[in-house]
Amino acid sequence: MKRWIALGVILLGCLGLVVYETSASDRSFFLPEPLGGVKIVVDAGHGGVDGGASSGEVIEKDVTLAVAQKVEKQLKRLGATVVMTRSTDGDVLEEHAPSEEFSTLRERKKEDIFLRSNLVQKNEPDIFVTVHANAIPEEKWRGAQVFYHKDGHPNSELLAKSIQSTIKESLQNTEREALAIKQVYLLKKAEVPAVLVETGFLSNNEERELLSSEEYQQKMADAIVSGIESYVNLEFK
Repeated sequence: MKRWIALGVILLGCLGLVVYETSASDRSFFLPEPLGGVKIVVDAGHGGVDGGASSGEVIEKDVTLAVAQKVEKQLKRLGATVVMTRSTDGDVLEEHAPSEEFSTLRERKKEDIFLRSNLVQKNEPDIFVTVHANAIPEEKWRGAQVFYHKDGHPNSELLAKSIQSTIKESLQNTEREALAIKQVYLLKKAEVPAVLVETGFLSNNEERELLSSEEYQQKMADAIVSGIESYVNLEFK
């Protein structure tokens, strides 16, 4: 009888070990997901016929999609629900309203922006982030910068400053500060904390090379996600 009891204890111990090892591989077994319950809309700027800024063979729409997809992956890893406005090379219209036709590129770009705004409104996220890259005639300017709308959601400033801070700390190649602007329609219309992340200047030779690198794109994405996480820790906890 004692033998059977001992055998049962051993079997239960082995079963417990298997369950523990299986659960231990899941981080959430020990800790709650840092961004669990948070919904975020991530917008990769431009797309399709609208390439955005460019320099040589480097086109903004490609950089923004690459960074946005890396942001999406990291956010999901931390437990967030993520909605992408576009996940392919095409613009948002091509992905969500492919039957729509427009007589001019100007009209298409305008409707594309409206559709992005509608997607934000429809999904009712906690946070909205749109990713872009800059370019101007002078090559000397560089540095990532985060913008928020002056008349937008009151928490947009805190979100922008949080992301700008982690970009500065992580990448250590910009002294720019988060800045309020009034020109961006998407930020103005968003009824949630919303920011635009200019990941750098394609017109700057060094920064263009960095933004073309998958390794740097990942570092930028990690910095953006870290800033979002810091903001959530301040506002949601």
